[in-house]
Amino acid sequence: MAWCAARSMHVPMIEVGALSKQVPFAGGVGFVSVAGTTLWRSSCSSSKRSVSPFACLGLSTDSRIKEAVQTEKAPAALGPYSQAIKANNFLFVSGVLGLVPETGKFISDSVEDQTEQVLKNMGEILKAGGASYASVVKTTIMLADLNDFKKVNEIYAKYFPSPAPARSTYEVAALPLGAKIEIECIAAT
Repeated sequence: MAWCAARSMHVPMIEVGALSKQVPFAGGVGFVSVAGTTLWRSSCSSSKRSVSPFACLGLSTDSRIKEAVQTEKAPAALGPYSQAIKANNFLFVSGVLGLVPETGKFISDSVEDQTEQVLKNMGEILKAGGASYASVVKTTIMLADLNDFKKVNEIYAKYFPSPAPARSTYEVAALPLGAKIEIECIAAT
């Protein structure tokens, strides 16, 4: 199916052997090149085709293009993870809690105060990574109590300009340190 989709989009053929001699890596967009090559190989074994498989230069998982983002203006990570990772023109912000950076303690026990602090902390991480609230494309909100959804929405709406990012919201069994809310996001850079 991926091979047929690539053929119908008139993707140019590239000799894979020649490509591997010229470029240190070859990847694909999503699963297309891997699936397409696999399908090509299986179709070649059942027929006598002389067409070369296609390959696409695309996203790479090369660690040299993955950069950790860290700022003192937001709480430090609570474990072996980064505040954010910048890769392939995106900033992936880890879950952010409503901790005051200077004290490492929650601003208060209220979900409203924690939401404001989460979004302030997130703003600092976004800024450190070369992004902003306007460049956020996806957020995930985790709530200790889904009954807080309306309160969180009222505060959240003040931070994200239209069009608002895509979003998922979940009630979870527990959050780190007994938090009321945690938000993670992905932003374009």
